[in-house]
Amino acid sequence: MIDAPSTAAPPFVRSELLAPQAPPISQRGIVRWSRENLFPAPLTTLLTLLGIAFACYLVISVYPWLAHSVWNASSLNECREIIRKAWGPDASGACWAVIRERWNQYFFGFYPDHLYWRPVLTFVLLCLAFAPVLFDRVPRQLLWVSLCFPVIAYWLLWGGTGWTAVTILAGPALGLLAMRIARPSAGAVGAVAAAVLVPVLWWVLLAGSVANAFDSVIPLQLEPVPSDKFGGFLLSFVIGVCGIVFSLPLGILLALGRLSDMPLIKTVSVGFIEFIRGMPLLTLLFTASFLLGYFLPPGTDFDLILRVIIIVTLFSAAYIAEAVRGGLAALPRGQYEAADALGFDYWKAQRLIIMPQALKISIPGIVSIFIGLFKDTTLVIFVNLLDPLKGITDAMRATTAWNGIYWEPYIFSGTIFFIFCLGMSRYSRYLERRLKTDHR
Repeated sequence: MIDAPSTAAPPFVRSELLAPQAPPISQRGIVRWSRENLFPAPLTTLLTLLGIAFACYLVISVYPWLAHSVWNASSLNECREIIRKAWGPDASGACWAVIRERWNQYFFGFYPDHLYWRPVLTFVLLCLAFAPVLFDRVPRQLLWVSLCFPVIAYWLLWGGTGWTAVTILAGPALGLLAMRIARPSAGAVGAVAAAVLVPVLWWVLLAGSVANAFDSVIPLQLEPVPSDKFGGFLLSFVIGVCGIVFSLPLGILLALGRLSDMPLIKTVSVGFIEFIRGMPLLTLLFTASFLLGYFLPPGTDFDLILRVIIIVTLFSAAYIAEAVRGGLAALPRGQYEAADALGFDYWKAQRLIIMPQALKISIPGIVSIFIGLFKDTTLVIFVNLLDPLKGITDAMRATTAWNGIYWEPYIFSGTIFFIFCLGMSRYSRYLERRLKTDHR
């Protein structure tokens, strides 16, 4: 028997799309972020609540001290008197007037007041010199500023005759000329030897006499400033920037030397790295400051800041060498085989294939070393140089006007260090994103 066709209505089928709607409040915005990051589990929730309670305690404790801040005063006693009159006899407050009164010492140390334009100009040139190195959209013509900056900065900061800077810059030019002349007859090795020997001989034998001769005809003088006038963040920048700039190439060479198949180069590299990493920086600074004078000829004047820069550079280079070695070890063997398949020699393979990838892997470690190096410049207080954290603060507190002040100078110096270290960290993140080539 055949059933009769059903006369029931067909099931509902939607013929048009629903209008888009916002997700629930629990799945968007700050609510979702808080639920996923602050309160995802009972233990995390407990830690979040404890953190919030501790932050509230700090705010409640510190806010009155900051709210009673004084910016205009000529001494600590005057600050306290202003706070007592405004907030009561038991009130306490921050006396930021010390920063307003002594800001020049924190930034320039005891550099002569009428010559502040020279450190300021040096800092501007430093930004111009770093710009084409750090950012790819900056005109490449500024690389000439980067190459000439070290000599110009030395002349601006320490003064003396400008012809010394000119003769120093003439050394690399003479080396390139000698390399081009020697290449056809002496080959690649002879050309490299000429490019190294000619500048060294020029600087040792002729540069000083040529500079004095030109200076007697056309004086090009800046008022000399001795190294004991340097201090504050000027001193930290000089030591930190020089250590960063010179330690990176030296660290790369040490890393390659440690992985070399030549026994002598490998032994020297390993010995240097392990010796430096096994010694505290403070010990090396004491050696450079006090013990080195016993090994130098009598009457030798070896600038203390230069000695500190050399020690800091060597110390940082040893750690950078290990960071770069880690990047080289992380590369798969196929990268080396690809360079061999293309017919590249050792240096060309390192320059085009191996080292760019190793440095990209090593960026976080290298930047961490740079940040530590910049902060370690405060250790120069132990070799009688006035760092911005303790040296300038102690010199300022030695006066009767500010004797007894404590927190404000350290907070100010720490904030400046935090800003620059945070800038280096953020640039590291930017560089990692820009060099990221995978698509995960």
